[in-house]
Amino acid sequence: MAAAGSERPRPAELAVLGPVPGAPCCPHGPALLFVKTSQGKEEGRRFYACSACRDRKDCNFFQWEDEKVSEARLAAREEYNRSHQPSFTHRQNVDRYKNFVWLPSSKRRFCQECQQLLLPAEWEKHSDHQLLCGITTAQLKSPSQLLYPLENKKTNAQYLFADRSCQFLLNLLTGLGFRRVLSVGTPRLHEMIQSKASQEEEFSVRSLLLDIDFRYSQFYTEDEFCHYNMFNHHFFGGETAHEACRKFLYEENGERVIMVTDPPFGGLVEALASSFKKLMAMWRETEEEGHDNREMPMFWIFPYFFESRILDFFPSFRMMDYQVDYDNHALYKHGKTGRRQSPVRIFTNLTPSMIVLPEEEGYRFCTVCQRYVSSGNQHCEICNSCTSKDGRQWKHCVLCKKCVKPSWFHCDKCSCCTLQKHSCEKSNVGCFVCGKAGHKRSACPSLSCSRAACQPVKKKRQKTRSRVKMEICKRLAMKHVIFSKRKVKNKKKKT
Repeated sequence: MAAAGSERPRPAELAVLGPVPGAPCCPHGPALLFVKTSQGKEEGRRFYACSACRDRKDCNFFQWEDEKVSEARLAAREEYNRSHQPSFTHRQNVDRYKNFVWLPSSKRRFCQECQQLLLPAEWEKHSDHQLLCGITTAQLKSPSQLLYPLENKKTNAQYLFADRSCQFLLNLLTGLGFRRVLSVGTPRLHEMIQSKASQEEEFSVRSLLLDIDFRYSQFYTEDEFCHYNMFNHHFFGGETAHEACRKFLYEENGERVIMVTDPPFGGLVEALASSFKKLMAMWRETEEEGHDNREMPMFWIFPYFFESRILDFFPSFRMMDYQVDYDNHALYKHGKTGRRQSPVRIFTNLTPSMIVLPEEEGYRFCTVCQRYVSSGNQHCEICNSCTSKDGRQWKHCVLCKKCVKPSWFHCDKCSCCTLQKHSCEKSNVGCFVCGKAGHKRSACPSLSCSRAACQPVKKKRQKTRSRVKMEICKRLAMKHVIFSKRKVKNKKKKT
């Protein structure tokens, strides 16, 4: 944490400039435009890269903004994108599901390797795969438990809500009077709403799932699921899917809509915020009056340490103290203490006092802050706020003029509070080769110069080694010839 007024150089980082009109596409839809920045200034050429995958191993799409792409390469790219699309369309999957449901339980099979519901005519093709047999109706209504979770933190991490958090969210939404939930990347909440709606006649809440995981199209109709990339606001189903989402957002008969989203924690906040604002704009367009100066109600579920980034894009948002936990994440569990507890929180543009947190879990209402806080979040009289972010009781630093984590201490050299074991002025450390800031060792100009200077020496060494090897081979060949001749002579003498 840098002290106020300090001027430490910031390292180069990627800035998102897109999505932009006419951007090239990869299998995940239109690419985003990026540029490297340092101290707020652009550096280097702009380039397009995949919107969903930050690791080139997952999607290796790359193109310079000013690059001229040949017709042959464009045709090859289009063919590649087509080949990486699902084998069935959403409409085909809906028809397949209808046929699958009519099968007796003994003939319902699911291929775990292909992650696909199988009809009897397809059994032979999957005979050497691992299959689940006797799929029940309950399993079909809980696809998130049938499908393998995708756990790429930066692309499509499916850390699924635990029942505790899922039930809390649903109770909270219904208690606030919302009857339509736009579930963006929250499949477990969506299926809980779908399941309750099918079982309870009085349950009037509806949900539309927007998710990049196309496997869910096997279980939901076009009115219940849209194949969607939340990093570039791309509907893979085209105008049909876009219109289905727009119709869902229309508040017919006073049914209030709220968006609940749980993005991958390694995703780009700038790209996510851009897409969420476009979804909010779609909501505003559904009515001629009443939405002009309002934001669509929203729950953005994300780790607390992204608070400043989220507030940069949505200043009206506030972070709630409720700890969201997940079934398939080793660390993000409720009930743990200190740094091991779940860091995931709810960011919302609703009035904080409206978000009632369960008192049986230790949450209490702060009359000064007018919101529910965790048991360890004590009100600071100096800051006039409940300042804790991670559930522990924070302490006030007079020098920093704010509350800090209990494990932090004020460092006079750094002029701020930080961990006791830290390297002072760490951010001022430059390149390990030349000591200058602004680049890493691997990109050091001095290193590249020294490498260039060493090239002639390396070439000489390689030539010398090659010559020595040739001479050794010649000697061995001569010895072999001499040895063979001696063998022949000895045989003749014996005969």
